[in-house]
Amino acid sequence: MAKVKYYYDSETLSYRKIRRKKRTTFKYALAFLLASALFGFFFVIAGSYFFESPKERELSRELENMQLQYDLLNKRMDDAIAVLENIEERDNAIYRLYFEANPIPEEQRRAGFGGINRYKKFEGFDNSALIRESNKRLDILEKAIVVQSKSLDEIAILAKDKEKFLEAIPAIQPVNNENLTRMASGYGYRTDPFTKIRKFHYGMDFTAPRGTPIYASGDGIVKRADNSSSGYGKHIRIDHGYGYVSLYAHLYKYNVRINQRVKRGDLIGFVGSTGRSEAPHLHYEIFKDGERINPINFYYGNLSAAEFSDLLQKASLENQSLD
Repeated sequence: MAKVKYYYDSETLSYRKIRRKKRTTFKYALAFLLASALFGFFFVIAGSYFFESPKERELSRELENMQLQYDLLNKRMDDAIAVLENIEERDNAIYRLYFEANPIPEEQRRAGFGGINRYKKFEGFDNSALIRESNKRLDILEKAIVVQSKSLDEIAILAKDKEKFLEAIPAIQPVNNENLTRMASGYGYRTDPFTKIRKFHYGMDFTAPRGTPIYASGDGIVKRADNSSSGYGKHIRIDHGYGYVSLYAHLYKYNVRINQRVKRGDLIGFVGSTGRSEAPHLHYEIFKDGERINPINFYYGNLSAAEFSDLLQKASLENQSLD
């Protein structure tokens, strides 16, 4: 039971009971409620500042995990960029240089993206700078990979073409060493066997018994197999492409026909002495872009260093040719 309170009335010289008005009671109650609410509000604020709720702890862990994932992503991008830079360096300094292709400029490999702001959607977050930078690096990395991929595709085409080129150009001696009697005459000024006049000899003469096999020195297409060219007798011309043509003269007989495709090392004919020839031998010439060049530079495919050195020494002697 509530205590009854009194006050002293000086006019009546007596104690009177204190009667609280309902309005006053309401004011006190309202003040108490406001004070309690205010206290509770500050308590909650202070509690949230010093203590985390379970939900906040969960969100905090998610943010920490997200930060860790972004750090790992950036580390993986760093590793990928390092590998790509190594490939790019080899691409420019080895592959493209070897296949005579222009290196790709660095600004083309690392070009950004112009125009609208591609990363506006990542703004307004606590980690906007991190997210924006990660996405920007990823875009540049993807573009660099595309550029490098196209470059390697180009290199593959050049390599395939280079392989065809290496297979096509004359690269072996057309008569096997074991079948040779001797290397009779080389490229350069020689004495003509019929006129005894010193004149330029445009091929190489390999003496060998009649019927000795003759082989194609490179891949190509037989363009001529006839005896209608003055002085050559029965002869074969093979178009190797890339401006190269090989000629095999004074044959005994053919083993190919016109427009036949041949491979390096295919048997194409046999040594003879037809046409303007003093004895059985193969007269061999190489043309590059219509000009006759020294065949001595085209035997790297089947001669050892010692054999080539010996052939070079013999070919340099200014003796008498056989045609």
